[in-house]
Amino acid sequence: MRRARPGAASRGALTSVAAGDTYEEPKDLPRLWHVTLSVSGEKVPLPELRRALEQLAHDHPFLLTSRYATDHAEIRYWEEARDLHDAAAVALRLWGEHRQSAGLPPWEIVGLEVIDRETYHHRIAEGYGPAPATPVGVHPF
Repeated sequence: MRRARPGAASRGALTSVAAGDTYEEPKDLPRLWHVTLSVSGEKVPLPELRRALEQLAHDHPFLLTSRYATDHAEIRYWEEARDLHDAAAVALRLWGEHRQSAGLPPWEIVGLEVIDRETYHHRIAEGYGPAPATPVGVHPF
């Protein structure tokens, strides 16, 4: 018979569950949140904006799609976070934190929607809400 190493249970080793017991998922595990961030400001040249959004997509690998015009843009992506508050906080920092590195214009955030994965899929199945983020990438409105 194999003996467990001391402390193995505290490092995530498998344990048995008595018959009739149910497993409950820990409440603080990260979940996926669908984020739509809207920004706007003074007009900028489209080629410059496209290059900046493409750099943002490179810097932030979960970016699904960006739509843009000379004076506004919409960014949609999935964020992994413990709760809605954490996902929203990351989203509200995204534009400012990447402004210099990606060369984004000094626009302000004018809209934010953060919904959980289940709500996103429910909306799509019911025909409500924004269409699924296809095609993926950076596109003009």
